[in-house]
Amino acid sequence: MSEKLKTIKELADELGVSKSYIDKIIRILKLHTKLDKVGNKYVISKTQEKSIKDRLLSSESTTKSHTKSTTKTHTEVDFEVDFLKEEILYLRKSHDKQLTNKDKQIETLSNLLDQQQRLALQDKKLLEEYKAENDSLKALKMPLQETESKHLDNQYNDEVNALKEQLETLQEQIKDQKRIEEQEKPRKWWGLWRK
Repeated sequence: MSEKLKTIKELADELGVSKSYIDKIIRILKLHTKLDKVGNKYVISKTQEKSIKDRLLSSESTTKSHTKSTTKTHTEVDFEVDFLKEEILYLRKSHDKQLTNKDKQIETLSNLLDQQQRLALQDKKLLEEYKAENDSLKALKMPLQETESKHLDNQYNDEVNALKEQLETLQEQIKDQKRIEEQEKPRKWWGLWRK
C-alpha cells in the first residue's frame, strides 16, 4: 500500500513544482480533508495524484495561452507605438518644412513692404519738391514760365501717376501673395474632413 501512496514532497519533486503549490492545488480540489496520514506525513493516493496532475496540466495550458495572448497583445501595442513614433517624426519634419516656407514668405513680404514704404517716401519727397517748385514758379507769374510750369506740372503729373501705378502694382502683388498664403495654409489634421 505504501507503493501507491506518495507524500506531498515526493509528488512536488516528481512534478517539478513547489510543495506549497501542490498544497494549494489540494485545497482548490478540496482534497485536504480526504488525505491519509502515515506517521506524521500526509500521503496522496493514486486517484488523488491523478486529480492533482490533471489540475496542474490544465493550469499550465491556461498559463501558456494567457502568456501567448499577452505576448500577442504586447506585440500589437509595440507595433502601434512604433507606428505612432514614425507618424510623429513625419509630422515634425512636415511642420519644419512648413515653418521654413512660411519664413521665406514672410521675408519676401517684408521686402515688398519695405520697397512699398521706400516708394511712398520717394513719392512724398517728389510731391514736396514739385509743390515748392510750383509755388516758386507761380510767384514769378510770367507767361512764358507759366507755360513751362504747365509743362512741368504735366511732367510732374506723369511721374506721380507712374509712381502711383507702381505703388498699386506692388499693393496688388502683396494682396496676391497673401491670397496664395491663405490658400496654401495647411489644414489642421482634425479638420481634414471639413470643408
